[in-house]
Amino acid sequence: MEHKAGYVNIIGNPNVGKSTLMNAFVGERLSIITSKAQTTRHRILGIVNGDNFQILFSDTPGIIKPAYELQESMMDFVKSAFEDADVLIYMVEIGEKALKDEAFFNRIVYSDIPVLLLINKIDQSNQEQLEEQVEFWKEKVPNALIFPISAKENFNVSVVFDKIIELLPESPPFYPKDQLTDKPERFFVNEAIREKILLNYEKEIPYAVEVDTEEFQEDENIIRIQSVIMVERDSQKGIVIGHKGEALKKVGIQARETLEEFFGKKIHLQLFVKVNKNWRNNDRQLKRFGYNQK
Repeated sequence: MEHKAGYVNIIGNPNVGKSTLMNAFVGERLSIITSKAQTTRHRILGIVNGDNFQILFSDTPGIIKPAYELQESMMDFVKSAFEDADVLIYMVEIGEKALKDEAFFNRIVYSDIPVLLLINKIDQSNQEQLEEQVEFWKEKVPNALIFPISAKENFNVSVVFDKIIELLPESPPFYPKDQLTDKPERFFVNEAIREKILLNYEKEIPYAVEVDTEEFQEDENIIRIQSVIMVERDSQKGIVIGHKGEALKKVGIQARETLEEFFGKKIHLQLFVKVNKNWRNNDRQLKRFGYNQK
């Protein structure tokens, strides 16, 4: 029996549900999910194996017009998704009419690799609106195969999955068959903590924050973790910690619960907050946090 393997890269505007789809495909919660834009900052790989296939799903940041160096780096992850894709998923939501970057859009329209255009969140629409959207996107991206889906409700996801397997090139697996992702454990610790910050703080705070896990010690029954939450200003540090440390404590409890579910072990989590001024525009700091990997 022939073996198939390839990269399936997911791109789209912020908040279209890319991370929800990625997690539905992989069957694990690899990508963090919130209702806020720019939740995904890195390109995250999720590996799905079958007897005769290996799919490397890649969730990328939402496409935005960069305002500072961190966002420039985030868009570099999106550009790289075009370079190694065997199948490209362009994800839109009901009511959406355009990609925020015309150059990216043109690359999709003139792509010589298979493009699957997924219209997400159809559970929030009616039949008339859905038919209008399908016709609109057929005209706009004539080279794409169009699938209406609901990633949240898992509607039509298996149909898309089967189509992806059909489109994959013949190839031996790229990774060991028991591997789930290309990211280390500390990455998922950082992302779990950052997700809780996105959920618990307003305005600029979530976007001024980066997380660095300095210690990860795993024993048979417990993982001991020490992580630092980086902010850009002293005033942000005070907000993250909160009155008598209550805000930081809440983030720690929620992150610990998520990590215990993810790792299947008891977690001892210590959080600290430090000021790292202007890290979003500091090339050396961005490289330290896994950005600017050109």
